[in-house]
Amino acid sequence: MSYDDVEIEDMEWNEELQSYTYPCPCGDLFQITKEDLKLGEEIARCPSCSLYITVIYNMEDFLGDSNQNRTNKPLQPSKQQTVTVA
Repeated sequence: MSYDDVEIEDMEWNEELQSYTYPCPCGDLFQITKEDLKLGEEIARCPSCSLYITVIYNMEDFLGDSNQNRTNKPLQPSKQQTVTVA
């Protein structure tokens, strides 16, 4: 079970890490890359502890161009997607 469910809009893009980040209670940051999001990954992990969060986002916002700035399309609130892992 994840620590929390977090909307992608509540996360921050970290240029240095090249990933979206969100504060972890341990003092580090949960992290997930654009590439992970394109692949349908929805788990952002903290590199310093065992906690992870579920990222809620619209996958369509990350498909297509690898550079989101080219689309000039802001992220919209998404509907939660169910992902089945086999």
